[in-house]
Amino acid sequence: MLDDRDRRILELLQADAGISVTDLAEKVALSVSACSRRIQRLEESGHIARRIVVLDREKMGVPTTVFALIKTAHHTDEWIEAFRRAISAIPEIVEAHRLTGNHDYILKIVLPRVEHYDVIYKQIVRKIELFDVSASISMELLKSGTSIPVAYAD
Repeated sequence: MLDDRDRRILELLQADAGISVTDLAEKVALSVSACSRRIQRLEESGHIARRIVVLDREKMGVPTTVFALIKTAHHTDEWIEAFRRAISAIPEIVEAHRLTGNHDYILKIVLPRVEHYDVIYKQIVRKIELFDVSASISMELLKSGTSIPVAYAD
């Protein structure tokens, strides 16, 4: 069961995973050792899945975002696994979701420029049969982040 301090620790770590335990302990009014034990408990319980570094996409040379909407005529476990393997091998595909509605999947693809989408498209269709693929180019990023709400956690 999480308490308000646990939730605050999670919020602060989401904002900056590199925050020192000393600074974190001060912000949540705990001793360093008590704060460290709480972090360890949150890691062991799986509330903290991993700590990551978020890179600047402009500086990394992949400022363009394309969303590919995919329809397939195949819905077997084998096809889904083959699809998962195919997209997992392409680092430019940073997210993939199975959907309800008119499309089966959506891929978030980061690219150096929009023309590079064709390279990624060809990599996908060489590995897996698709019924239809349409792509949309992100014109402007309105909101982005890795933080999730902590209020719902038990």
